[in-house]
Amino acid sequence: MCGAFTRCCYRTIIQVHILPRWGTYRLADVRTVAVEDWLKALDMANGSKAKIRNVFHTLFSHAERYEWHDRNPITKARQSAKRRRDPDILDPAELTRLLVALPEPFRTMVFVAAGTGLRRGELIGLKWGDVDFGAALIHPKRSIVNQHIGNLKTLASAKPVALDPYLAAALANLKAQSLFKGLEDWVFASPASAGKKPYWPDMVLKRRVKPIAFALGIVKQIGWHSFRHTYASLLKASGVDVKVVQDSLRHANARITMDLYTQALMPDKRLAQSKVIEMVRPKLMLPAVAVA
Repeated sequence: MCGAFTRCCYRTIIQVHILPRWGTYRLADVRTVAVEDWLKALDMANGSKAKIRNVFHTLFSHAERYEWHDRNPITKARQSAKRRRDPDILDPAELTRLLVALPEPFRTMVFVAAGTGLRRGELIGLKWGDVDFGAALIHPKRSIVNQHIGNLKTLASAKPVALDPYLAAALANLKAQSLFKGLEDWVFASPASAGKKPYWPDMVLKRRVKPIAFALGIVKQIGWHSFRHTYASLLKASGVDVKVVQDSLRHANARITMDLYTQALMPDKRLAQSKVIEMVRPKLMLPAVAVA
């Protein structure tokens, strides 16, 4: 099953990213520097670019194996997977203010993103049939990237997601107001497409979320993944065991959870530091000085 799932992921990357740019090229015409320039121009995280580069490399490896071509130009194509910068996270007060200010359906969209940790493609790919109000669960079944419907990122991504009563109420209210409420209808269906497609998440971010956040004085760099990072960090800050955080984010292993998705909030860092200082400082030291 894992092999089949990996092939599906490869197919999605090939169809969505590689073929539109390189599908008309002959193997001999693909050049290393051109591939590097193309990857550099893609508006996505370095990790995502590295995945695309690796799939492209695998394609040429197959071409070499079947003697369709005698070299792999992707071998020397450089693409770092290192994160450009730590993603910004919102503190609870900022997130609450943003939710209050957003109109529907964008309020519920952000509420679900920040309250479940669903990835952008999983969030946009939700259908009403995936939401089990009786069992209080969301069942992710697909991911949408650039309006292409594909598979989930990993096998672990298919694990059910808990549905808090407040989230359930927000979704139920949205469904009651929606013109598209059938089991096969998109939860965040776009009226512009008569419900046939969900909203384009980047446009929602650009035209709705970011302008309202800026008007509220929230100057952080907000992206859809910011809400996933925020969910992970707030889980950790609330004292939840790392295994629970891992399962909540549907990661394959805890290392990914700890290394990539849990930024401790500054008050928690200060509290943790103060506990250590209290244990080790000489008791006759001068009183602490307030730090701005």
